[in-house]
Amino acid sequence: MFKHNIFLRIYAGLVILVLLVTLFGYLLVQIINYQRAQVYRESLTDGMAYIMSEGVARQPNMQQKLDWISDASDLLELPIYYVEAEKVDLTRAEKRRIEQRKAVVRWDAQTSVAYIVIGLRDDPDHFLYIKADNITERQMKALPVFILDYLVYYPGQEKQYLAKIQDYFSYPITIQDVQSLPLDSEQIGRLRLDHSIILYRDSATIRGTTISIVSPIPSSVSEVLVMGPVPLFNWMPFKLAAGITLLSMFVLSLGVYGLLVPMQRKLREVSYALNKMKSGNMSVRLAIDGKDEMALLASSYNAMSDHIQRLIEAQRELMRAVSHELRTPVARIRFALEMLVDEDDYEYRQQQMEQIDKDIEALNKLIDEIMTYAKLEQGTPSLDFERVNLRDVLEQVAIETEALKTGKQIELYQVPMDLEVEAERRYLHRVVQNLVGNAVRYCDEKIIISGGVDANKQAYICVEDDGPGIPLEDRKRVFEAFSRLDDSRTRASGGYGLGLSIVSRIAFWFGGKIEVDESPRLGGARFTMSWPAQRFKKKSRYKAEEGNKEQSTS
Repeated sequence: MFKHNIFLRIYAGLVILVLLVTLFGYLLVQIINYQRAQVYRESLTDGMAYIMSEGVARQPNMQQKLDWISDASDLLELPIYYVEAEKVDLTRAEKRRIEQRKAVVRWDAQTSVAYIVIGLRDDPDHFLYIKADNITERQMKALPVFILDYLVYYPGQEKQYLAKIQDYFSYPITIQDVQSLPLDSEQIGRLRLDHSIILYRDSATIRGTTISIVSPIPSSVSEVLVMGPVPLFNWMPFKLAAGITLLSMFVLSLGVYGLLVPMQRKLREVSYALNKMKSGNMSVRLAIDGKDEMALLASSYNAMSDHIQRLIEAQRELMRAVSHELRTPVARIRFALEMLVDEDDYEYRQQQMEQIDKDIEALNKLIDEIMTYAKLEQGTPSLDFERVNLRDVLEQVAIETEALKTGKQIELYQVPMDLEVEAERRYLHRVVQNLVGNAVRYCDEKIIISGGVDANKQAYICVEDDGPGIPLEDRKRVFEAFSRLDDSRTRASGGYGLGLSIVSRIAFWFGGKIEVDESPRLGGARFTMSWPAQRFKKKSRYKAEEGNKEQSTS
């Protein structure tokens, strides 16, 4: 079904494309957020890594360094190890971060545990190794202690040294007056009791929710240390969402363009062919690729071009043939009229009048043949199919032919009495009449008419004669309009070369075919027309389909 319908293929392609773009967008967000989350974790730990490295470096001996690390571990309630550097395998990027006195953070997504590696300023052979598996408010409130421990060595210069180490922190660290902060009385009371507090702020800006840690400074009554605001990690910030959306729309647009390009190319080919047709060039044909609507359109165009080209050729041939066929009877009539002018003999004048009457009758018959042929050739005739008794039609033609006293023997051969087929009776009668009339002109003595329905449910009528037959190389040409194999003999028999062409067109509009071969019983020509004995709709007006069903029998 999808193979035969280009629009279903496009719709299905769009659905698949949307699913693929959605999956692509999801994977891209996951990859980007993995990197963003890693950068976010490192940015939060870089400043504290510097402060802790400075804290260890200030201890005068190894024992005091180990004591400081133990106190820091108790304060943070996290295990902190003093490990040899050679036991920690670092990548090139991680070594570069250690050299820049930044932290190395390794995140285990399965256990949600962060492993933090901190380099030491005065001890390159050792690292601080921290396992952070659970970050609570208690640990957050402990962070200002390390900064205050660093500032205690610079009394009166705290703000200046905070400004120096600010580059290691991704969030601001300041000393502010407690009255300038939006704190309530309870929070101020907790600060006076030397307790740190955490402030959560929701914002409608891009920063979103932020956290600030406010800690009292032991040497000051009115000033406090403020760490933050620190923005919480946003898994879908506006810039990322907008970028992924625009990228997805771009990829989707490319996919839609790719789905429509084949149809656009075929439409351009059709447009080119139609323009050529409009200019009078009927030679362009479209390639038929597949079985979808575009292939049907190409097939219909090709059939239409063939039909129009054939109609033009038929019209030209018809005009040439008509002008040729009309000249002979018109010339005879003119000659007879000229003879009548100077003739006084009554009997002779009567003979000339009879000859003129025959020529006028011949003209009427020729015009009738031409009109019938043109009607069948140039358009789709309205065919009123009905159940027709085949034997009745064949008998009627046989009786009508015998009434002409041709002197030929006509035999109706093995046609069932009650055989009914679906056909247009008027045109079926015309087919049998033309075939029998053609046989009468060329047979020696005998004609056999037969009909029936074969094993393929095809109705057929067959007319045989004992005449000279038709050579194999001429059997297709006999169905061409105004075609004569023996011109002098045809004129003598009164034919115009349209009878078999009319039969061929009727066979086509019946959805069948007409063939000629050698009669196995009489030795002359055998004409056989076959068509479907039963149609999908009975006793209904049938419009024969024009175009891709047209055959070369025309």
